Amino acid sequence: MAADSGARGTARPATHHPHPATAGHPTILTGATVVLPTGPVENGQVTVDGTRITRSAPENAHLIDVTGHYVIPGFVDLHNHGGGGASFTSGTVGDILKGIHTHRLHGTTTLVASTVTGDMEFLTRRAGLLSELAEQGEIAGIHFEGPFISPCRKGAHSEALLRDPHPADVRKLIDAARGRARMLTLATELPGGLDSVRLLADHGVIAAIGHTDATYEQTVEAIDAGATVATHLFNAMPPLGHRSPGPIAALLEDDRITVELINDGTHLHPAALQLAFHRAGADRVAFITDAMDAAGFGDGRYWLGPLEVEVADGVARLVEDGTIAGSTLTQDRAFQRAVTVDGLTVEDAVTALCANPARLLGLADTIGSLEPGKYADLLILDSTYELKGVMRRGEWVVPPQLG
Repeated sequence: MAADSGARGTARPATHHPHPATAGHPTILTGATVVLPTGPVENGQVTVDGTRITRSAPENAHLIDVTGHYVIPGFVDLHNHGGGGASFTSGTVGDILKGIHTHRLHGTTTLVASTVTGDMEFLTRRAGLLSELAEQGEIAGIHFEGPFISPCRKGAHSEALLRDPHPADVRKLIDAARGRARMLTLATELPGGLDSVRLLADHGVIAAIGHTDATYEQTVEAIDAGATVATHLFNAMPPLGHRSPGPIAALLEDDRITVELINDGTHLHPAALQLAFHRAGADRVAFITDAMDAAGFGDGRYWLGPLEVEVADGVARLVEDGTIAGSTLTQDRAFQRAVTVDGLTVEDAVTALCANPARLLGLADTIGSLEPGKYADLLILDSTYELKGVMRRGEWVVPPQLG
């Protein structure tokens, strides 16, 4: 991706109306298959009082029968550039809120806003704006993807704006985010890369290896220095080779690494996803969207800085050379595909879309699972895993559709 983006048309306005059956009232969802950290519970129930899941509710609690459905935690997206026609990198505050709401409608109750490559002055200003939204609880923090990435593996980033990851520049972004920087993607083989990984680790920011041309050995060095995430594994990095295994082998084999996967059927062949999932294990996979403006908005022409993008049949590609330019994925589609196409269990899909990213963000005590004391961020799915209800912080973003 690149510094700025815009789309034809105007994003639809965000709206929010608490469900009348639960606005201000404790609620009990009953009869569903409830997916807990210990596994699914048939004919289970979830009790909500205020913004939290509780063990019990007052006698006036409103009962909602969701028999025949699943109740799972809200999705947590570590890597998301926009949606609803809006960019998190270049949109106004109103645009960003529309993009956030678009993804909430699709089940993402916690979202990290990702920026794309731009000049340092622009990115520091952007970090200040996004940090305010994080302070207000609209996003869970900021992910900087670029500008510290390899020109050999730049993807849809503007090559003219790339730079080496000198620690002083990395520190500028951390400081501009005012404690809200969650993750930074960098090509760790570039000059300053390892020192920047150490700097990020020292400041509690996830160092993610991505858009990299590193060798296997260089990747091992970066992991030893403190990197803990692989940015969209397989994409924007050298392929796995039998004599030159490159970063993919190093990232898959090390238990310290969580691998991001874009499960949209375009970025990864199902066999590649299966390889990653089963080699890393369910506890080391985080499904992400890497969504751009067109997510939840539609096909058409979009601009990513100086780079024009054509979105056709839901696939975003640069006009100039056909390079994939992010995705139009939403997490409800990623979940449904994981279970119905990739053959994952519901429990493993929940782990990859909820528990693991919550853990990485340091938020596992409040989100990522349906346990008493945690936020009432939950989803209702029917027997085909279609989304039928979204609750965030105890209020319905999408009221239950149980007919």
